[in-house]
Amino acid sequence: MSIRTLALASCCILALAAPALADTTITILHVNDNKTAVKIWDQSAADYNASHKGVKVQFKYLENEAIKAKLPTMLQSQDSRPDAFYSWGGGVLDAQTKAGFLKDIKGEVGDVANKLSPTAVAAFTVDGKLYGLPFDTDAVPIFYNKALFAKAGVKPEDMQSWDGFLAAVKKLKAAGVTPIVVGAGEKWPMHFWYSYLVMRIGGSQALADAKAGKDGGFNNPTFVEAGQRLQELAALQPFQPGYASTSHAQSAAIFGDGKAAMDLMGSWLLGMQGPNASNGKGQPESNIGVMPFPTLPGGKGEIGDTLGGVHAFLVTKTAPAETADFLKFFSSEKYAKEAAEAGAYIPVVNGTAAYIKDPLVKQIAEMLAKTKYHQNFFDQDLGPSVGRVINDVSVDVAASKTTPKAAAAAIQEAEEQQ
Repeated sequence: MSIRTLALASCCILALAAPALADTTITILHVNDNKTAVKIWDQSAADYNASHKGVKVQFKYLENEAIKAKLPTMLQSQDSRPDAFYSWGGGVLDAQTKAGFLKDIKGEVGDVANKLSPTAVAAFTVDGKLYGLPFDTDAVPIFYNKALFAKAGVKPEDMQSWDGFLAAVKKLKAAGVTPIVVGAGEKWPMHFWYSYLVMRIGGSQALADAKAGKDGGFNNPTFVEAGQRLQELAALQPFQPGYASTSHAQSAAIFGDGKAAMDLMGSWLLGMQGPNASNGKGQPESNIGVMPFPTLPGGKGEIGDTLGGVHAFLVTKTAPAETADFLKFFSSEKYAKEAAEAGAYIPVVNGTAAYIKDPLVKQIAEMLAKTKYHQNFFDQDLGPSVGRVINDVSVDVAASKTTPKAAAAAIQEAEEQQ
């Protein structure tokens, strides 16, 4: 065989091998239990894969607490590191950027980012660098079962004050109805109660002032009173039996089965309560109402102040270029519109919230549009180590395993050590 023939044969072999070498798998971790949302995401991946030969995008689920516990270790190794992952932003994002785990994709996705809510994009921008693309925003209202309210003779309009709320809890108990369901086995659902109490007592500056070390930091009276108010509620035994070991999915099932009157939860509950209910259908939306968290006597917080978050997929430092390209594809109006129409979540693509048909999701979107103060989830805002502590103490305070003062001190100690 001549040298020319051998060279030609080698080129042919390389050409045949090229497609295999070019195959790229992109793994995106998420925590979403909402099957409607995940169906849209999986379809977006399938559509992208079909139009981008040699690329395989796959969404993989990891339970909420598991991703918080495992991700820091996963990010340290290229072998276990995902290409992109679900993020709530806040202090956790700051810690990940400081550790050098993320990739700035601003130059690659700038044209698409300009079509998204500026506030949402800002939540994932650090020092001018954009580390991912947001896809939704959310708020945590109180969902309630209209039939159970009627059975106990309570009305949401009478529950906008803390005293009115506690009075309604007592009425529900007297009527043989479990007032509140909470998945405290995962801890973060209980932190919603503690967080809102801080917001209603201390107002929009409470968390920022504590982080800045003002008035004793987290030892200040606002955080201590929040714990006292949570214990005041817990003393009425409003939660379902075994609440301390109940998972988030199980709590959604309890609400879906009509076995509890209220759930303080994000709008994703609407997509979870049906599939997790024993009959697979849950409560019809006509029997579900939405109301804000009550105000506290003498508190600085307003009834319209909301707790919630903005969610994004962040890109890791070793992710292939196709990862950012897929996020641009995923962030198109097509998938945001589908999510809005299906009531899966409130998308951040400009103008697509107008496509929301679900009256409850629309009501939450309107709450977000009107609010003067929207606070990111405390456990995300405060960073990984302090976030874990605030989740832990929220459950411990409610169960009277610690005092409100000791809980506030534990948060302050974690803040100082972070």
